[in-house]
Amino acid sequence: MSIRTRLGTYRNLGIGNVMRVGLYRVGLRSGRHPVQKVRAVPAHGPFFRVPALAAPTGAEPRQAWNTEPEYFGRTTPEALFPPDWYANPFVAGTRANSERNWWQIADFDPALGDIKTVWEASRFDWVIAMAQRAACGETVEIERLNAWLSDWTRAVPPYLGANWKCGQEASIRVLHLALAALILGQVKESLPGLTDLIRQHLSRIEPTLGYAIAQQNNHGTSEAASLYIGGSWLALQGDKQGKRWHEQGERQLMERALALIEPDGTFSQYSTTYHRVMLDTYCFAEAWRRHQSLPSWPEAVYERLRQASDWLQQLTDARTGDAPNLGANDGARLIPLSDTDYRDFRPSVQLAQTLFQNRVVYTEQGDWDQPLVWLGLARPETVAPPLASKTLDVGGLHILRVENSCAYLRYPRYRFRPAQADALHLDLWVGGENLLRDGGTYSYNVSAENAAYFNGTAGHNTIEMDGRDQMPRLGRFLFGDWLKARDVKPVQEERGAVTASAGYRDRWGASHHRQITFEKGRLVCQDRIEGFEERAVLRLRLMPGDWKLEGDTVSDGDRSIRVTHEDGEACPLGLTTGQESRYYLLKAPVPVLEAVLDRPGTLVTEVRF
Repeated sequence: MSIRTRLGTYRNLGIGNVMRVGLYRVGLRSGRHPVQKVRAVPAHGPFFRVPALAAPTGAEPRQAWNTEPEYFGRTTPEALFPPDWYANPFVAGTRANSERNWWQIADFDPALGDIKTVWEASRFDWVIAMAQRAACGETVEIERLNAWLSDWTRAVPPYLGANWKCGQEASIRVLHLALAALILGQVKESLPGLTDLIRQHLSRIEPTLGYAIAQQNNHGTSEAASLYIGGSWLALQGDKQGKRWHEQGERQLMERALALIEPDGTFSQYSTTYHRVMLDTYCFAEAWRRHQSLPSWPEAVYERLRQASDWLQQLTDARTGDAPNLGANDGARLIPLSDTDYRDFRPSVQLAQTLFQNRVVYTEQGDWDQPLVWLGLARPETVAPPLASKTLDVGGLHILRVENSCAYLRYPRYRFRPAQADALHLDLWVGGENLLRDGGTYSYNVSAENAAYFNGTAGHNTIEMDGRDQMPRLGRFLFGDWLKARDVKPVQEERGAVTASAGYRDRWGASHHRQITFEKGRLVCQDRIEGFEERAVLRLRLMPGDWKLEGDTVSDGDRSIRVTHEDGEACPLGLTTGQESRYYLLKAPVPVLEAVLDRPGTLVTEVRF
């Protein structure tokens, strides 16, 4: 890759951020980073008492981690109870390092596989579920909770092994322990073992906060929130460091909201699930702030959070709670308080709208209300207005709505690094069904072939030119020569039809412009492609079903998709099998319609449903 491409990418990332990362790595290699001087002895239980107060009226405890473990939002029966804190339960016999200092452990170990499989159980989702069940009268869960935490602190001493490697992972543990204390009514009078455990974690998080901020993603928001919440919590116990940690976390939590959430609500990671992680983080921080009667945040911060809550509502299907699988998806779900499926975003939407807009989205009572119940929030009487077609131009997203159907068109407005080469991807939802869908992520530590497929252009509903991605790869998580949108026309409605368009030109001089016309029962997509050398391939990833290709049309009996040249000439079509990953480390086959263009021109796709 050219030096010019790399330098341009570093400039886009921000020279200050690149320097923070560089200094962090140099500091670790030299052995002089402040985090390497932090020392602590393992915390000892008990950590929680049997609760004196009953759960709120209407509270329903999660059953996750009761009889089966849950990894990445789905059950994993192969795991142990309590878990082996260093095992990869997806690959028998593999374990992460447990004895070396965390900074001596590689991010990607081929012998282990994906390190996130080790981190998952140590995120302490089970702490919340056990606390809920204990609050609902299952007092044996307190004994179990203390036993598991004691097992963890024995097996994972500070600061050794893979589970201390990531500051964000430590932060998620802090947030989940704080939520459990809130559920059990043990914030103001916490047991010494619990405060020791929180102090150990904040001591690990603080020295590397600069590195987290340099990532320009939810690492910074999570770690700032843990300092804000954990610091105020320790201050209640008389810990002298608590006030400093709290103030440091508050500054960064506010700064990150203004820096990473765009005025139209788009989050820096251009990802549906990471948007939820960020929003849940701020929701819990705000709920904690209210419980502890801490000062309100600046109005500018609340305005960004209002827009962010609207963004997630725009992408969430009200019938199913599912949402387009846009951007990176690592299976994360913060502060899970309901037994809803991992892909049900309604609890997060309802909570965010309640906290930041003082209104509800879903008027009927349902599991999406459980976060309100457990956090002691009154259900607002105001109802959010109906959703309408709109363009979120700062983040690069057209949203076209017609009756019970919705189309999403992504286009490149990259102020932050893109994780996937998915420019002009089209997602189509009809009556709650995801007819045209995204491929997802699958895993962060997979073969080069899998990484190229899921993160690359071939894994999305767009055009791949000359068999390459839309942007050159510079690393596992980094693309160069970020695309810039051209010829953007925002959403317009006229005579029952909704239209929008956008395009780009890549570093090789090839261009793609896509226009969408959406009306009742019909969507027309016009793709103008120029500047490629050999061929361009249109891919449409279809909802699983009995699709059959006849001539220029593929149909499942209820819906049909026809692809032709602009002049009406037939276009070579193929119905192949691709892969999609709706849950981390789980992939399944999906039918993929492919159309090949060997000369510059326009493809016209008509979808009828």
